[in-house]
Amino acid sequence: MNADERQQRVATAVEEVKRIIRDRGVNRGALDGILEVLKRLAAQKELWGDESFPPPPEGDLQRRYLVSEEPDRTFALYLNVMRPGKRIVPHNHTTWACIAAVAGAEENRVYRRLDGGGCPGPARLEQADTIRVEPGRGIALMPEDIHSVLIPPGQVIRHLHMYGRALETLDRRTAYDLERGTCEVMRMNVATTRREAAP
Repeated sequence: MNADERQQRVATAVEEVKRIIRDRGVNRGALDGILEVLKRLAAQKELWGDESFPPPPEGDLQRRYLVSEEPDRTFALYLNVMRPGKRIVPHNHTTWACIAAVAGAEENRVYRRLDGGGCPGPARLEQADTIRVEPGRGIALMPEDIHSVLIPPGQVIRHLHMYGRALETLDRRTAYDLERGTCEVMRMNVATTRREAAP
């Protein structure tokens, strides 16, 4: 796949997402519309192959590629390539987020916070739902929504993630420790590859 063609299709999708936000604001209905745009982009599997987006090397569980973002670091689109066994603790995003699968499945557990505390400090969560993100089925999250991620046994997954603001700018996300019943500011522990590995 020619990189210019990919970027043209991505740009078209991003413009559609921007129109949805401009016309409808940030609400669950708008995010449902954005998720449909993202699922259509993810369904174009020829855009997201190993040649341009190799999986993480053996021993690593995740590689994150920045596909597109606006100059002000809004409307950021990433491709996450993750191996089975990858876990991400319960967390929020502080911006809206949508995830759509190119290939493979991930298990998302959605939580509600039971206490009204801040962060860091004590925190109690209750699981509210489980959503399996796989081709044709995604997840849309409001800024305050809390979810965790598990990549089950099987194939390496490729999923598109789109955020209202770039992940690298989100310095107030909250990560939750279910066993200890606490929360703290979430730190990024995977560096973003800011360009395609191959043309």
